[in-house]
Amino acid sequence: MDEVPYDLITMGRIGVDLYPLQTGVSLAEVDSFGKFLGGSPSNVAVAAARLGRRAAVVTRTGRDPFGDYLRKELGEFGVDARWATPVEGLPTPVTFCEVFPPDHFPLYFYRLPKAPDLELREGELDLDAIRAARIFWVTGTGLCAEPSRTATLAALRARGTAPAQGGSRSFTVFDLDWRPMFWKGAAETAPAEARVHYRAALAHATVAVGNIDECEVATGEREPRAAAEALLGAGVELAVVKQGPEGVLAVHRDGAVAEVAPVPVEVVNGLGAGDAFGGALCHGLLAGWELERVMRYANAAGAIVASRLACSAAMPFPAEVEHVLEGGRA
Repeated sequence: MDEVPYDLITMGRIGVDLYPLQTGVSLAEVDSFGKFLGGSPSNVAVAAARLGRRAAVVTRTGRDPFGDYLRKELGEFGVDARWATPVEGLPTPVTFCEVFPPDHFPLYFYRLPKAPDLELREGELDLDAIRAARIFWVTGTGLCAEPSRTATLAALRARGTAPAQGGSRSFTVFDLDWRPMFWKGAAETAPAEARVHYRAALAHATVAVGNIDECEVATGEREPRAAAEALLGAGVELAVVKQGPEGVLAVHRDGAVAEVAPVPVEVVNGLGAGDAFGGALCHGLLAGWELERVMRYANAAGAIVASRLACSAAMPFPAEVEHVLEGGRA
C-alpha cells in the first residue's frame, strides 16, 4: 500500500462504450461510433481525477485489446489502474447506446457469458488500501452475482467506521445503481432479491446515492423525503436522492437538508451525468463543504456532461464547473 492514501477508490463495473456519432437515429441506421471508457464506478473515478483528486479503480477486464485500451485510458485520465486486472476467457464488456435527446437514451449491454468485473474476489482485494482511502465507492451492480457480491460486502466490512489516516474524515459511498438486466431471475422478483443485498451494503455505508427508481428498490419508498429517511434508517449518515428534472434532495442524519434545483441545460446525452455528479460529490465531501454547496457543485458537473456526447471524456475540469456555478452555460 502507498504511504499516502487515495482520495477515492471505486470498485465495480468497467467496459467500452460505443456511442453513435449520429443522434436521433436507431442503431440500425447508425454508421459511425466513438469509442470511450465506460462503466459507472470507473467514470466516477475519472470525474474525481479531473477535479484534482487521486483516484483508483478496483475492477477486471478481459485479457483482450479492449481491456488494454481501458487500462490505457484510465492512466491517461489520471486514474490508477493497478487493480484493473485481466480475466482469462471472458471478453471485455461493450455497451452501445442510442441518442434521442433530451431524455431517451436506450442502452444495450454486451456482458456475456459473464462480465469480468463480476469476477472480483475477496482474497485478491488490497484491503489495506481500501481501508485507508478517504472515500470508498461501490455500486449495486457489484452485488448482482458472485464472487463480486462477496468481495463487495467484504470490502465494505473492512472499511468499518474509522477515519482515514491522519484523522481526516472518511466516507463509504453506496451508489444504488439499479440495473435489472444484470440480475438473474424474473423481473418481478429481482427487486426483492436485490433489496436483501442492498440492505447488507447500506449497513456498512455512510453515504447512499440513487435516483427514485433505485431508492424504491433499496427501501420500498418512492416519495423522495420518505426514501431519504428510509436510507438513513438503514444505516447511512447522508442520503442523496436524485430526482431528474426536479433536482436533488440530500438529507443528513444531523438534520441538514439541501434541496437543489437542476441546472438548465440543452441535453445531448444524459447517460454520464450521474457519474459526473458522483465524482463531484466526492470532491465536495473531501473539501468539507456544507451540504448545499456540495449538491450545487455536483449538479453543475452533471449538467456539463449531459450537454456532451461522451461520458468519461466529457468529465469537467474545476474551471468549467465554476463557470456554470457563476451563471455560465453548461
